[in-house]
This record gives sequence, C-alpha cells and structure tokens, in this order.
Amino acid sequence: MKKHKQPSLIFCLVMDAIGCASYFLPGIGEFSDAIWAPVSGFIFYLCFRGWSGAAGGFFNFIEEILPGTDFIPSFTIMWFLQDVTRRKQATSVSVR
Repeated sequence: MKKHKQPSLIFCLVMDAIGCASYFLPGIGEFSDAIWAPVSGFIFYLCFRGWSGAAGGFFNFIEEILPGTDFIPSFTIMWFLQDVTRRKQATSVSVR
C-alpha cells in the first residue's frame, strides 16, 4: 500500500489565505465563494485522502459556501490534526 504524503503547512496556510481572500473583494466576494467552494473541497480531499479527506472536504465546501465562515482555517486545522496523529504513531512505535 502506497503511503500518501501529507501536504506542507505552508501549502495549507496558502489555501486558507485564498479562501479568506473573498473578504477583500467587495461585492463579488460571496460570488467568488460559489466558484471556490467546490474547488477547495476537491483539493482538500486530494491533499488528505481517505475518510478524513472526504469528510474534511465536505466540511471545507460547506465552510466556503456559507457567507461569513471563510475565516475558519480548515486546511491548517486538518494539517495539525494529521501531524499530531503522525507524531503519536511515531512515538508509540519507537517506544515498543
């Protein structure tokens, strides 16, 4: 089974910044979210894969499409969750 590589923290921060960019586009910001939401959700799934990528991609889509919720850094939150899980697994393997 091929191991999927986790995206970098910088990539996740950039993706979250793009999602927040609609706040800086008065009048067309929420319209741009209608385009960005499905793209962002799909990219999220491709980055994190599996069950967490699918659920997170759906949450990311909803977060981007709803007005006023673009400030939630969903990519960065998932990166930290994945990183903590990876570190716990590495620690439990090295202790054995």
